[in-house]
Amino acid sequence: MSDEARHVAFGVLSLKEYDAELTDAELAERQEFRGGARPASRFGVGGAAGTLRPMSRPSDPRLLVLHGLRLKGVTGADALADAVGLAAGEVTAQLRALEAEGLVAHRSGALNGWTLTPAGRAEQARLVGDEVDATGARDTVAGAYRRFRALNAGVLDACSRWQVRDVGGRPVRNDHRDRAYDAQVVDDLARLHRRAEPMLDDLARALDRYRPYGPRLRHAVDRVAAGDRDWFARPVMPSYHTVWFELHEDLLTTLGLDRSAEPVP
Repeated sequence: MSDEARHVAFGVLSLKEYDAELTDAELAERQEFRGGARPASRFGVGGAAGTLRPMSRPSDPRLLVLHGLRLKGVTGADALADAVGLAAGEVTAQLRALEAEGLVAHRSGALNGWTLTPAGRAEQARLVGDEVDATGARDTVAGAYRRFRALNAGVLDACSRWQVRDVGGRPVRNDHRDRAYDAQVVDDLARLHRRAEPMLDDLARALDRYRPYGPRLRHAVDRVAAGDRDWFARPVMPSYHTVWFELHEDLLTTLGLDRSAEPVP
């Protein structure tokens, strides 16, 4: 069974119950988000053990809030603050100012939280494009994107094998009763993450807003290794798959690339 088919099968299984709670309008909006578009502390630490990374240029808080919403789609202020590494009060103030500009809106219902308006998406794209050129970081980000692509198929395969197993040619949800099987998949994820760390370090040195990805992904690996299965690939939480997906979307939007034109890994 191919990785792509296994991944789709899990998506159908895991999101069916969530979709059942949405109104028709909310479901339509969620489907549009899934088919279209989709960083925690920002300190200058975390290189090799006992060393400090060179400080990269910090991003403007306004850009960080718009960019965080671009990656998350719909989210609350506290979750957004944690993701972009800003104080909750600052994020709330930025959201209110951006709402007054017509760049963000707050939604109610099953999809509850802040989201970008079409004008907000255009402004976010303009700001990240200006930033990556003004900082001279475009070549570094483009190189990191190529390295990400080289690892992406392996990460997706590990996530898929964690979620769905092939039994008799049929995809079935992994019930995690086979400890040896699960241990092998966790080992594979840890190995892939070690290969990703130099790329994450280079991104963090180039643009400060990339700094949270390394700690967030490392935290997810550590939680999985400690036995907390949800941190591997559970949606709607900062699992390894969720953060990896956000990093992918971050690289694409920073470079002005379209996911739909990207070759299948």
